[in-house]
Amino acid sequence: MTQTFAVVLAAGKGSRMKSDLPKVLHPVCGKPMVQHITDKLTNLNFNQIVTVVGHKSDMVKKQLGDTVDYAMQNEQLGTAHAVKMAERQLAEKEGTTLIITGDTPLVTEETLEELLQHHQETNASATILTMNTEDPSGYGRIIRNNQGQVERIVEQKDASEEELAIKEVNSGIFCFDNKQLFTSLQKVSTNNNQSEYYLPDVIEILKNEGNIISASSTDDIEEGLGVNDRLQLSNAEQILRNRILDLHMTNGVTITDPSTAYIEADVTIGQDTTIEPRVHLRGKTKIGSSCVIGPDVDLIDFEAEDKTKISNFSMTNDLCKMPIGNE
Repeated sequence: MTQTFAVVLAAGKGSRMKSDLPKVLHPVCGKPMVQHITDKLTNLNFNQIVTVVGHKSDMVKKQLGDTVDYAMQNEQLGTAHAVKMAERQLAEKEGTTLIITGDTPLVTEETLEELLQHHQETNASATILTMNTEDPSGYGRIIRNNQGQVERIVEQKDASEEELAIKEVNSGIFCFDNKQLFTSLQKVSTNNNQSEYYLPDVIEILKNEGNIISASSTDDIEEGLGVNDRLQLSNAEQILRNRILDLHMTNGVTITDPSTAYIEADVTIGQDTTIEPRVHLRGKTKIGSSCVIGPDVDLIDFEAEDKTKISNFSMTNDLCKMPIGNE
């Protein structure tokens, strides 16, 4: 079976966040954005995950611990330069490498798995996760030839008027043949308006050398949402919050007022439990089956056994247990 590797780009400061906290550590539904990414990659059983760090790297390392390997990008010279920092760990290995940014917490495991599968089935040297959107502003455009094959990606700042009208865009998530990736990175130049080493330039390099370039598309534009400021952070929070509520309700949980329920990403709830209005469930809270939680309850890292009833209560202790009762 082909080995799979991942490079997570998490070195940027994120100046538009206007924060002392590195951008990728800002939480979405209770979990730092980069943790959302590395947890998904771990669940997909990647053989090795390399996180490229830079700005306040110690904080990112403290968050992720020894669940990943690290590469340091001391200067922010572009995405191709960032990936090249993982050369020591990955360059000589055979397999498939996924490249993903640490500020895209809404991408799903299913989409990443489909991308990997499509890459391997098409025997491609590179595969791009693309999206179709009515408003492509800010995204790199996918340039195809007359046969519909991907030729290259052009960044918005370098695009012509005709190219700016293209609605198919780059999500910033790629799969590459690992050895071809690191060989091609040596050929990337800074001949662009930003004078940066762009990772998408690897696509054109591989294409010009006669290699297969494929694309896998997601219909959900939200999956490629990158978070660059507080407005986008709030948008991502709302989208993921709704996903979490939908998932619990699909799994047999009654949420009587979804508009006032706040359930973080790592919370688990058993079936036939009812969540009353104005309930906050945070951290690694575990709620059993057939419970009634709320109204007006705020629990952090709390464990409630089956058939527990909790109302008008706030608890932050680690893994506390309420007595089981049926009032």
